[in-house]
Amino acid sequence: MKSCMILLPVKENNDKMYLNKAIRNGVYFVFFLIVTLGSAQDISGDWNGVLKVPSQELPIVFHVSKQNGDYITTMDSPAQGAKDLATDKTTFKNNELEIVLSKLMIVYKGFLENDTIKGTFTQGGMPIPLNLVKGKFKFKSKPQEPSKPYPYLSEEINFKNSKAGNIKFSGTLTLPKGIKKPPVAILISGSGPQDRNEELLGHKPFLILSDHLTKKGIAVLRYDDRGVAGSEGDFSKATTYDFASDVEAAVAYLKTREDVVDIKNIGLIGHSEGGMIAPLVASKNMEIAFCVLLAGPGINGKEILLTQTRKAYELVAIPESEINLNEKYMDQIYDICKNYQGEESDKQISDLFHKIKDESSGVLKAQFTNETIKNTIKQLTTPWMITFINFDPDVYLSKTTCSVLAINGEKDSQVLSKMNLNGIEKSLIKSENKDITTMELKDLNHLFQTSTTGSFSEYAIIEETFSPVALNIISDWINKRF
Repeated sequence: MKSCMILLPVKENNDKMYLNKAIRNGVYFVFFLIVTLGSAQDISGDWNGVLKVPSQELPIVFHVSKQNGDYITTMDSPAQGAKDLATDKTTFKNNELEIVLSKLMIVYKGFLENDTIKGTFTQGGMPIPLNLVKGKFKFKSKPQEPSKPYPYLSEEINFKNSKAGNIKFSGTLTLPKGIKKPPVAILISGSGPQDRNEELLGHKPFLILSDHLTKKGIAVLRYDDRGVAGSEGDFSKATTYDFASDVEAAVAYLKTREDVVDIKNIGLIGHSEGGMIAPLVASKNMEIAFCVLLAGPGINGKEILLTQTRKAYELVAIPESEINLNEKYMDQIYDICKNYQGEESDKQISDLFHKIKDESSGVLKAQFTNETIKNTIKQLTTPWMITFINFDPDVYLSKTTCSVLAINGEKDSQVLSKMNLNGIEKSLIKSENKDITTMELKDLNHLFQTSTTGSFSEYAIIEETFSPVALNIISDWINKRF
Protein backbone atom coordinates (compact mmCIF):
# COMPACT_ATOMS: atom_id res chain seq x y z
CA MET A 1 0.00 0.00 0.00
CA LYS A 2 1.52 3.26 -1.08
CA SER A 3 -0.69 5.01 1.40
CA CYS A 4 1.36 5.27 4.53
CA MET A 5 4.21 7.36 5.73
CA ILE A 6 7.34 5.45 6.62
CA LEU A 7 10.53 7.23 7.52
CA LEU A 8 13.58 5.02 7.18
CA PRO A 9 17.22 5.83 7.80
CA VAL A 10 19.07 6.35 4.57
CA LYS A 11 22.27 4.84 5.88
CA GLU A 12 23.39 2.46 8.59
CA ASN A 13 26.79 1.30 9.80
CA ASN A 14 26.93 -1.81 7.62
CA ASP A 15 26.75 0.11 4.37
CA LYS A 16 23.04 -0.34 3.73
CA MET A 17 21.17 2.26 1.68
CA TYR A 18 17.69 2.94 2.89
CA LEU A 19 14.63 4.74 1.71
CA ASN A 20 12.93 7.82 3.09
CA LYS A 21 9.54 6.79 1.89
CA ALA A 22 6.01 8.19 1.72
CA ILE A 23 3.44 5.43 0.38
CA ARG A 24 0.72 7.77 0.09
CA ASN A 25 2.04 10.12 -2.58
CA GLY A 26 3.84 7.41 -4.46
CA VAL A 27 7.22 6.63 -2.92
CA TYR A 28 9.93 9.29 -3.02
CA PHE A 29 13.53 9.92 -1.86
CA VAL A 30 14.28 13.62 -1.32
CA PHE A 31 17.84 14.30 -2.34
CA PHE A 32 19.47 17.75 -2.41
CA LEU A 33 22.61 17.34 -4.44
CA ILE A 34 25.53 19.57 -5.05
CA VAL A 35 27.13 18.59 -8.30
CA THR A 36 29.96 20.90 -9.23
CA LEU A 37 31.00 20.95 -12.81
CA GLY A 38 33.24 23.17 -14.70
CA SER A 39 36.37 22.71 -16.67
CA ALA A 40 37.45 22.02 -20.16
CA GLN A 41 34.95 19.24 -20.89
CA ASP A 42 31.19 19.67 -21.01
CA ILE A 43 29.49 16.80 -19.18
CA SER A 44 25.92 17.83 -19.98
CA GLY A 45 23.61 14.88 -20.43
CA ASP A 46 22.25 11.91 -18.51
CA TRP A 47 24.53 9.89 -16.25
CA ASN A 48 23.40 6.71 -14.51
CA GLY A 49 24.86 4.05 -12.26
CA VAL A 50 23.86 1.41 -9.73
CA LEU A 51 24.51 1.44 -5.99
CA LYS A 52 25.13 -2.17 -4.96
CA VAL A 53 24.25 -2.70 -1.33
CA PRO A 54 23.37 -5.88 0.60
CA SER A 55 20.43 -7.73 -1.02
CA GLN A 56 19.55 -4.97 -3.49
CA GLU A 57 20.62 -2.65 -6.27
CA LEU A 58 19.60 1.01 -6.41
CA PRO A 59 19.85 2.84 -9.76
CA ILE A 60 20.78 6.53 -9.57
CA VAL A 61 20.43 8.97 -12.50
CA PHE A 62 21.75 12.53 -12.82
CA HIS A 63 20.38 14.83 -15.55
CA VAL A 64 23.00 17.52 -16.17
CA SER A 65 22.41 20.64 -18.28
CA LYS A 66 24.16 23.98 -18.70
CA GLN A 67 22.47 27.35 -18.20
CA ASN A 68 24.30 30.70 -18.40
CA GLY A 69 27.62 28.98 -17.94
CA ASP A 70 26.56 27.08 -14.82
CA TYR A 71 25.59 23.45 -14.52
CA ILE A 72 22.06 22.55 -13.38
CA THR A 73 21.32 19.02 -12.24
CA THR A 74 18.23 17.01 -11.40
CA MET A 75 18.24 13.48 -10.10
CA ASP A 76 16.14 10.34 -10.38
CA SER A 77 16.06 7.33 -8.10
CA PRO A 78 13.94 5.11 -10.38
CA ALA A 79 13.59 2.17 -8.01
CA GLN A 80 12.19 4.53 -5.37
CA GLY A 81 9.82 6.36 -7.71
CA ALA A 82 11.73 9.65 -7.41
CA LYS A 83 12.03 11.74 -10.56
CA ASP A 84 13.43 15.17 -11.52
CA LEU A 85 14.58 16.08 -8.01
CA ALA A 86 16.22 19.51 -8.07
CA THR A 87 19.76 19.86 -6.76
CA ASP A 88 21.37 22.80 -4.96
CA LYS A 89 24.62 23.17 -6.85
CA THR A 90 26.83 21.43 -9.40
CA THR A 91 30.63 21.69 -9.87
CA PHE A 92 33.15 20.00 -12.15
CA LYS A 93 36.84 20.90 -12.11
CA ASN A 94 39.91 19.15 -13.47
CA ASN A 95 37.73 16.21 -14.49
CA GLU A 96 36.59 15.79 -10.89
CA LEU A 97 32.88 15.74 -10.08
CA GLU A 98 31.38 16.34 -6.67
CA ILE A 99 27.73 15.88 -5.69
CA VAL A 100 26.57 16.89 -2.25
CA LEU A 101 23.24 16.42 -0.50
CA SER A 102 23.97 18.17 2.76
CA LYS A 103 20.58 17.71 4.41
CA LEU A 104 20.86 13.92 4.15
CA MET A 105 24.63 13.83 4.58
CA ILE A 106 25.18 12.56 1.02
CA VAL A 107 28.36 13.24 -0.97
CA TYR A 108 29.23 11.81 -4.37
CA LYS A 109 32.76 12.28 -5.70
CA GLY A 110 33.98 10.91 -9.00
CA PHE A 111 36.69 11.34 -11.62
CA LEU A 112 35.92 11.37 -15.34
CA GLU A 113 37.95 8.79 -17.26
CA ASN A 114 37.02 8.48 -20.92
CA ASP A 115 33.22 7.99 -20.85
CA THR A 116 32.92 6.82 -17.25
CA ILE A 117 32.84 8.72 -13.97
CA LYS A 118 34.42 6.46 -11.37
CA GLY A 119 33.50 7.47 -7.87
CA THR A 120 32.05 6.91 -4.45
CA PHE A 121 28.63 7.66 -3.01
CA THR A 122 28.94 8.44 0.70
CA GLN A 123 26.06 8.80 3.11
CA GLY A 124 26.38 9.39 6.82
CA GLY A 125 30.11 8.88 6.49
CA MET A 126 29.79 5.38 4.97
CA PRO A 127 31.07 4.95 1.38
CA ILE A 128 29.57 2.88 -1.44
CA PRO A 129 31.22 2.58 -4.88
CA LEU A 130 29.17 4.22 -7.67
CA ASN A 131 30.39 4.49 -11.25
CA LEU A 132 28.36 6.54 -13.73
CA VAL A 133 28.04 6.02 -17.47
CA LYS A 134 26.48 8.40 -19.95
CA GLY A 135 23.05 7.53 -21.25
CA LYS A 136 19.41 7.30 -20.29
CA PHE A 137 18.32 4.78 -17.68
CA LYS A 138 15.82 2.16 -18.82
CA PHE A 139 13.93 -0.33 -16.71
CA LYS A 140 14.44 -3.90 -17.82
CA SER A 141 11.75 -5.17 -20.15
CA LYS A 142 8.83 -6.86 -18.45
CA PRO A 143 8.18 -10.14 -20.29
CA GLN A 144 4.60 -10.46 -18.99
CA GLU A 145 3.41 -7.32 -20.77
CA PRO A 146 1.04 -8.22 -23.62
CA SER A 147 1.57 -6.89 -27.11
CA LYS A 148 -0.96 -6.02 -29.78
CA PRO A 149 -2.93 -7.36 -31.48
CA TYR A 150 -4.75 -8.71 -28.41
CA PRO A 151 -6.81 -11.91 -28.72
CA TYR A 152 -9.82 -10.02 -27.35
CA LEU A 153 -11.68 -6.76 -27.89
CA SER A 154 -10.34 -3.57 -26.32
CA GLU A 155 -12.55 -0.48 -26.23
CA GLU A 156 -11.58 3.00 -25.04
CA ILE A 157 -14.46 4.34 -22.93
CA ASN A 158 -15.48 7.38 -20.89
CA PHE A 159 -17.89 7.81 -17.99
CA LYS A 160 -18.81 10.64 -15.62
CA ASN A 161 -19.20 10.89 -11.86
CA SER A 162 -22.39 12.87 -11.23
CA LYS A 163 -21.52 13.11 -7.51
CA ALA A 164 -18.26 14.92 -8.27
CA GLY A 165 -19.29 17.70 -10.62
CA ASN A 166 -19.63 15.35 -13.59
CA ILE A 167 -15.87 14.91 -13.91
CA LYS A 168 -15.04 12.62 -16.81
CA PHE A 169 -13.05 9.43 -16.48
CA SER A 170 -11.11 7.71 -19.24
CA GLY A 171 -10.64 3.99 -19.27
CA THR A 172 -10.42 0.74 -21.18
CA LEU A 173 -13.03 -2.02 -21.36
CA THR A 174 -11.67 -5.37 -22.53
CA LEU A 175 -14.09 -8.04 -23.73
CA PRO A 176 -13.38 -11.72 -24.41
CA LYS A 177 -14.20 -12.88 -27.92
CA GLY A 178 -16.85 -15.51 -28.43
CA ILE A 179 -18.49 -15.08 -25.03
CA LYS A 180 -21.88 -13.44 -24.91
CA LYS A 181 -22.27 -11.13 -21.90
CA PRO A 182 -19.41 -12.32 -19.69
CA PRO A 183 -19.05 -11.35 -16.02
CA VAL A 184 -17.16 -8.08 -15.65
CA ALA A 185 -14.69 -6.79 -13.05
CA ILE A 186 -13.79 -3.20 -12.24
CA LEU A 187 -10.14 -2.76 -11.18
CA ILE A 188 -9.57 -0.35 -8.26
CA SER A 189 -6.04 0.94 -7.80
CA GLY A 190 -3.98 1.37 -4.66
CA SER A 191 -3.23 4.72 -3.08
CA GLY A 192 -1.41 7.50 -4.83
CA PRO A 193 -2.25 8.82 -8.32
CA GLN A 194 -2.50 5.79 -10.60
CA ASP A 195 -3.23 5.37 -14.27
CA ARG A 196 -5.44 2.56 -15.57
CA ASN A 197 -2.46 0.17 -15.59
CA GLU A 198 -1.52 1.03 -11.98
CA GLU A 199 1.95 1.73 -13.39
CA LEU A 200 4.71 1.78 -10.78
CA LEU A 201 8.50 1.49 -11.08
CA GLY A 202 8.37 0.13 -14.62
CA HIS A 203 5.60 -2.38 -13.84
CA LYS A 204 1.98 -2.33 -15.10
CA PRO A 205 0.18 -4.81 -12.83
CA PHE A 206 -3.36 -3.87 -13.91
CA LEU A 207 -2.46 -4.32 -17.58
CA ILE A 208 -1.19 -7.81 -16.79
CA LEU A 209 -4.24 -8.63 -14.63
CA SER A 210 -6.69 -7.29 -17.20
CA ASP A 211 -5.02 -9.22 -20.02
CA HIS A 212 -5.09 -12.46 -18.02
CA LEU A 213 -8.70 -12.16 -16.91
CA THR A 214 -9.99 -11.25 -20.36
CA LYS A 215 -8.20 -14.23 -21.90
CA LYS A 216 -9.97 -16.34 -19.25
CA GLY A 217 -13.40 -15.09 -20.30
CA ILE A 218 -13.89 -12.22 -17.84
CA ALA A 219 -14.49 -8.68 -19.07
CA VAL A 220 -12.50 -5.94 -17.32
CA LEU A 221 -12.95 -2.20 -16.87
CA ARG A 222 -9.90 -0.28 -15.73
CA TYR A 223 -9.63 3.51 -15.65
CA ASP A 224 -7.29 6.37 -14.82
CA ASP A 225 -7.73 7.81 -11.32
CA ARG A 226 -9.30 11.25 -11.11
CA GLY A 227 -6.80 13.89 -12.20
CA VAL A 228 -4.48 11.31 -13.75
CA ALA A 229 -3.70 10.79 -17.46
CA GLY A 230 -7.00 11.02 -19.35
CA SER A 231 -9.31 11.55 -16.35
CA GLU A 232 -10.51 14.90 -15.04
CA GLY A 233 -10.64 16.09 -11.43
CA ASP A 234 -8.22 16.96 -8.62
CA PHE A 235 -6.57 13.92 -7.08
CA SER A 236 -4.81 15.89 -4.34
CA LYS A 237 -8.05 16.94 -2.63
CA ALA A 238 -9.74 13.54 -2.71
CA THR A 239 -10.16 10.98 0.07
CA THR A 240 -10.93 7.26 0.07
CA TYR A 241 -14.64 8.10 0.09
CA ASP A 242 -14.26 10.24 -3.04
CA PHE A 243 -12.50 7.36 -4.80
CA ALA A 244 -15.36 5.08 -3.75
CA SER A 245 -17.79 7.42 -5.50
CA ASP A 246 -15.67 7.10 -8.64
CA VAL A 247 -16.06 3.31 -8.46
CA GLU A 248 -19.81 3.74 -8.07
CA ALA A 249 -19.78 5.85 -11.24
CA ALA A 250 -17.93 3.03 -13.04
CA VAL A 251 -20.58 0.56 -11.85
CA ALA A 252 -23.32 2.88 -13.13
CA TYR A 253 -21.57 3.05 -16.50
CA LEU A 254 -21.38 -0.74 -16.81
CA LYS A 255 -25.10 -0.99 -16.14
CA THR A 256 -25.58 0.92 -19.42
CA ARG A 257 -23.53 -1.72 -21.27
CA GLU A 258 -25.99 -4.61 -21.12
CA ASP A 259 -25.15 -5.09 -24.78
CA VAL A 260 -21.70 -6.54 -24.00
CA VAL A 261 -21.51 -7.61 -20.33
CA ASP A 262 -23.64 -9.42 -17.78
CA ILE A 263 -24.81 -6.52 -15.61
CA LYS A 264 -26.01 -9.00 -12.96
CA ASN A 265 -22.43 -10.18 -12.46
CA ILE A 266 -20.45 -6.98 -11.90
CA GLY A 267 -17.54 -7.44 -9.51
CA LEU A 268 -14.83 -5.30 -7.91
CA ILE A 269 -11.13 -6.14 -7.75
CA GLY A 270 -9.23 -3.76 -5.46
CA HIS A 271 -5.52 -3.64 -4.73
CA SER A 272 -4.21 -2.19 -1.43
CA GLU A 273 -6.36 0.91 -0.78
CA GLY A 274 -8.57 -0.47 -3.54
CA GLY A 275 -9.11 -3.41 -1.20
CA MET A 276 -10.63 -0.95 1.28
CA ILE A 277 -12.77 0.72 -1.36
CA ALA A 278 -14.27 -2.48 -2.82
CA PRO A 279 -16.14 -3.55 0.36
CA LEU A 280 -17.03 0.09 1.05
CA VAL A 281 -18.91 0.12 -2.28
CA ALA A 282 -20.20 -3.46 -2.05
CA SER A 283 -21.61 -2.98 1.45
CA LYS A 284 -23.90 -0.27 0.10
CA ASN A 285 -24.73 -1.85 -3.25
CA MET A 286 -26.35 -5.27 -3.13
CA GLU A 287 -26.02 -5.58 -6.91
CA ILE A 288 -22.24 -6.14 -6.65
CA ALA A 289 -21.74 -9.85 -7.34
CA PHE A 290 -18.21 -10.33 -6.02
CA CYS A 291 -15.16 -8.67 -4.51
CA VAL A 292 -11.53 -9.69 -4.89
CA LEU A 293 -9.30 -8.01 -2.29
CA LEU A 294 -5.63 -7.95 -3.28
CA ALA A 295 -3.52 -7.03 -0.24
CA GLY A 296 -6.58 -5.35 1.21
CA PRO A 297 -6.53 -4.08 4.81
CA GLY A 298 -8.43 -5.97 7.48
CA ILE A 299 -7.33 -3.71 10.35
CA ASN A 300 -7.72 0.02 10.90
CA GLY A 301 -5.51 2.61 9.23
CA LYS A 302 -3.52 3.47 12.33
CA GLU A 303 -2.57 -0.17 12.86
CA ILE A 304 -1.65 -0.53 9.19
CA LEU A 305 0.80 2.35 9.54
CA LEU A 306 2.32 1.11 12.79
CA THR A 307 2.77 -2.49 11.65
CA GLN A 308 4.06 -1.43 8.26
CA THR A 309 6.70 0.82 9.78
CA ARG A 310 7.81 -1.86 12.23
CA LYS A 311 8.20 -4.40 9.43
CA ALA A 312 10.10 -1.94 7.24
CA TYR A 313 12.52 -1.17 10.06
CA GLU A 314 13.00 -4.87 10.77
CA LEU A 315 13.88 -5.49 7.12
CA VAL A 316 16.73 -3.01 7.35
CA ALA A 317 17.93 -4.30 10.74
CA ILE A 318 17.02 -1.25 12.84
CA PRO A 319 17.60 -2.14 16.53
CA GLU A 320 14.51 -3.25 18.43
CA SER A 321 14.96 -0.41 20.93
CA GLU A 322 14.77 2.16 18.13
CA ILE A 323 11.71 0.47 16.59
CA ASN A 324 9.93 0.54 19.96
CA LEU A 325 10.89 4.18 20.50
CA ASN A 326 9.52 5.20 17.11
CA GLU A 327 6.32 3.16 17.59
CA LYS A 328 5.68 4.63 21.04
CA TYR A 329 5.53 8.18 19.76
CA MET A 330 4.02 7.45 16.32
CA ASP A 331 1.10 5.82 18.13
CA GLN A 332 0.49 9.15 19.87
CA ILE A 333 1.05 11.15 16.67
CA TYR A 334 -1.58 9.15 14.79
CA ASP A 335 -4.07 9.70 17.61
CA ILE A 336 -3.52 13.45 17.28
CA CYS A 337 -4.02 13.20 13.52
CA LYS A 338 -7.33 11.41 14.05
CA ASN A 339 -8.74 14.56 15.63
CA TYR A 340 -6.61 17.12 13.82
CA GLN A 341 -7.02 20.68 15.13
CA GLY A 342 -4.71 22.70 12.88
CA GLU A 343 -1.74 24.59 14.35
CA GLU A 344 -2.32 23.26 17.84
CA SER A 345 -2.02 19.68 16.54
CA ASP A 346 0.99 20.59 14.40
CA LYS A 347 2.86 21.73 17.51
CA GLN A 348 1.95 18.58 19.44
CA ILE A 349 3.12 16.37 16.57
CA SER A 350 6.34 18.35 16.17
CA ASP A 351 7.10 17.98 19.87
CA LEU A 352 6.67 14.20 19.62
CA PHE A 353 8.97 13.96 16.60
CA HIS A 354 11.60 15.89 18.53
CA LYS A 355 11.22 13.39 21.37
CA ILE A 356 12.03 10.57 18.94
CA LYS A 357 15.07 12.52 17.79
CA ASP A 358 16.24 13.38 21.30
CA GLU A 359 15.75 9.88 22.72
CA SER A 360 17.22 8.00 19.76
CA SER A 361 20.55 6.29 20.27
CA GLY A 362 21.58 7.57 16.86
CA VAL A 363 19.96 5.38 14.21
CA LEU A 364 16.83 7.54 13.91
CA LYS A 365 18.38 10.82 15.01
CA ALA A 366 19.81 11.88 11.65
CA GLN A 367 16.56 11.58 9.73
CA PHE A 368 14.54 13.94 11.94
CA THR A 369 15.83 17.29 10.77
CA ASN A 370 13.59 20.32 11.28
CA GLU A 371 12.70 20.33 7.59
CA THR A 372 11.93 16.60 7.56
CA ILE A 373 9.65 17.01 10.56
CA LYS A 374 7.88 19.95 8.95
CA ASN A 375 7.31 18.09 5.67
CA THR A 376 6.19 14.94 7.45
CA ILE A 377 3.59 16.87 9.44
CA LYS A 378 2.19 18.26 6.18
CA GLN A 379 1.86 14.76 4.77
CA LEU A 380 0.33 13.29 7.92
CA THR A 381 -2.34 15.98 8.12
CA THR A 382 -3.73 15.93 4.59
CA PRO A 383 -7.45 15.09 4.31
CA TRP A 384 -6.57 11.78 2.68
CA MET A 385 -4.18 10.72 5.44
CA ILE A 386 -6.52 11.77 8.25
CA THR A 387 -9.26 9.73 6.57
CA PHE A 388 -6.93 6.75 6.22
CA ILE A 389 -5.83 6.83 9.85
CA ASN A 390 -9.46 6.87 10.95
CA PHE A 391 -10.62 4.24 8.47
CA ASP A 392 -11.89 0.96 9.96
CA PRO A 393 -12.51 -1.74 7.32
CA ASP A 394 -14.71 -3.68 9.75
CA VAL A 395 -17.47 -1.07 9.33
CA TYR A 396 -17.90 -2.10 5.69
CA LEU A 397 -16.65 -5.69 5.60
CA SER A 398 -19.16 -6.62 8.32
CA LYS A 399 -21.93 -5.50 5.92
CA THR A 400 -20.56 -7.12 2.76
CA THR A 401 -22.55 -10.19 1.73
CA CYS A 402 -21.35 -10.83 -1.85
CA SER A 403 -18.78 -13.52 -2.66
CA VAL A 404 -15.32 -12.43 -1.45
CA LEU A 405 -11.82 -13.64 -2.29
CA ALA A 406 -9.05 -12.06 -0.18
CA ILE A 407 -5.44 -12.87 -1.02
CA ASN A 408 -2.27 -11.45 0.46
CA GLY A 409 1.38 -12.18 -0.17
CA GLU A 410 3.26 -13.93 2.61
CA LYS A 411 6.10 -11.40 2.26
CA ASP A 412 3.95 -8.30 1.95
CA SER A 413 5.73 -5.68 4.08
CA GLN A 414 3.06 -3.01 3.61
CA VAL A 415 -0.18 -4.81 4.44
CA LEU A 416 0.98 -7.67 6.66
CA SER A 417 -0.65 -10.86 5.53
CA LYS A 418 -1.84 -12.88 8.51
CA MET A 419 -3.28 -10.10 10.66
CA ASN A 420 -5.10 -8.48 7.74
CA LEU A 421 -6.52 -11.72 6.34
CA ASN A 422 -7.70 -12.66 9.83
CA GLY A 423 -9.32 -9.25 10.21
CA ILE A 424 -11.07 -9.54 6.85
CA GLU A 425 -12.43 -13.01 7.64
CA LYS A 426 -13.67 -12.05 11.12
CA SER A 427 -15.48 -9.01 9.75
CA LEU A 428 -17.09 -10.92 6.87
CA ILE A 429 -18.33 -13.60 9.28
CA LYS A 430 -20.24 -10.87 11.13
CA SER A 431 -22.22 -10.23 7.94
CA GLU A 432 -23.13 -13.93 7.76
CA ASN A 433 -21.43 -14.01 4.38
CA LYS A 434 -21.78 -17.49 2.87
CA ASP A 435 -18.89 -17.33 0.40
CA ILE A 436 -15.57 -16.27 1.94
CA THR A 437 -12.15 -17.36 0.66
CA THR A 438 -8.92 -16.08 2.21
CA MET A 439 -5.47 -17.18 1.07
CA GLU A 440 -1.87 -16.32 1.97
CA LEU A 441 0.37 -16.83 -1.06
CA LYS A 442 3.92 -18.01 -0.38
CA ASP A 443 6.84 -15.69 -1.22
CA LEU A 444 4.70 -12.95 -2.78
CA ASN A 445 5.10 -9.26 -1.89
CA HIS A 446 2.64 -6.35 -1.85
CA LEU A 447 2.57 -6.22 -5.67
CA PHE A 448 2.14 -10.02 -5.89
CA GLN A 449 5.64 -10.49 -7.26
CA THR A 450 7.70 -13.49 -6.23
CA SER A 451 10.22 -11.86 -3.89
CA THR A 452 13.12 -12.56 -1.57
CA THR A 453 12.40 -10.19 1.33
CA GLY A 454 9.20 -8.32 0.43
CA SER A 455 11.01 -5.00 0.78
CA PHE A 456 9.87 -2.05 -1.33
CA SER A 457 13.41 -1.79 -2.69
CA GLU A 458 12.89 -5.07 -4.59
CA TYR A 459 9.83 -3.94 -6.58
CA ALA A 460 11.70 -2.31 -9.46
CA ILE A 461 14.43 -4.92 -9.82
CA ILE A 462 12.13 -7.97 -9.92
CA GLU A 463 11.43 -8.96 -13.52
CA GLU A 464 8.04 -10.49 -12.73
CA THR A 465 5.13 -8.05 -12.58
CA PHE A 466 2.35 -10.33 -11.27
CA SER A 467 2.73 -13.91 -10.11
CA PRO A 468 1.04 -16.38 -12.52
CA VAL A 469 -0.01 -18.37 -9.44
CA ALA A 470 -1.95 -15.38 -8.11
CA LEU A 471 -3.41 -14.59 -11.54
CA ASN A 472 -4.78 -18.13 -11.92
CA ILE A 473 -6.23 -18.15 -8.41
CA ILE A 474 -8.18 -14.97 -9.19
CA SER A 475 -9.53 -16.10 -12.58
CA ASP A 476 -10.35 -19.62 -11.40
CA TRP A 477 -12.20 -18.30 -8.36
CA ILE A 478 -14.33 -15.94 -10.48
CA ASN A 479 -15.07 -18.50 -13.19
CA LYS A 480 -16.18 -21.16 -10.70
CA ARG A 481 -18.87 -18.76 -9.46
CA PHE A 482 -19.94 -16.83 -12.52
